[in-house]
Amino acid sequence: MRLAELSERSGVPVGTIKYYLRERLLPPGRRVSATQAEYEDSHLRRLNLVRALIQIGRVPVANAREVLAHIDDDSLGTTMRLGAAMWAMPQPPEAPAEDPATVEAAAGIERFLADVGWDHAREIGTLSPSYRRLVTTVAVLTRLGYACGPEILAAYARQMDEVARLDLERLEDLEGDVEKAELVVAASVLFEPVLLALHRLAQEEHSTRRYGL
Repeated sequence: MRLAELSERSGVPVGTIKYYLRERLLPPGRRVSATQAEYEDSHLRRLNLVRALIQIGRVPVANAREVLAHIDDDSLGTTMRLGAAMWAMPQPPEAPAEDPATVEAAAGIERFLADVGWDHAREIGTLSPSYRRLVTTVAVLTRLGYACGPEILAAYARQMDEVARLDLERLEDLEGDVEKAELVVAASVLFEPVLLALHRLAQEEHSTRRYGL
């Protein structure tokens, strides 16, 4: 397809697409003349991902470029490619490592990871932004008097284990690692709000059953 058709099918103005091309967020099309290029369905898929990152997720261009570079890195295995792309997403500030609440949170998380058998998470530990975010969040809860100990974390982790299994089953229908990584990144921006909304609805449902209106 030509640039005009790519714009029409995606709903993204031509000028914005050209900007994404200049910023290396969208790979160049196949040149058919000095002034025109052909684009494939993979460009449309990538363009939708860029929109999700920048327009919805408010991810800075530099971070988005890094995420996409990891998605396209053929030197990485499937798990490393998925992980590297997610790790490149912007992360919130972290709690000071020497803070007593942080130390307590990290110790509790280590115990709960051993309890649920998440050996990979224990092995990579602080290398993972998700691990560090969990430590920071639990430390904040502890400081504010809302304890979130290993037993509570393990109980919730066992439920999330099933969610993660469903996530990866959705990837099985995709052919290549690039498409898998694109879906994982898009889901982090677009689908996690669905999970949060389902959580809220479930709370409302169980509250009504238990306590009435």
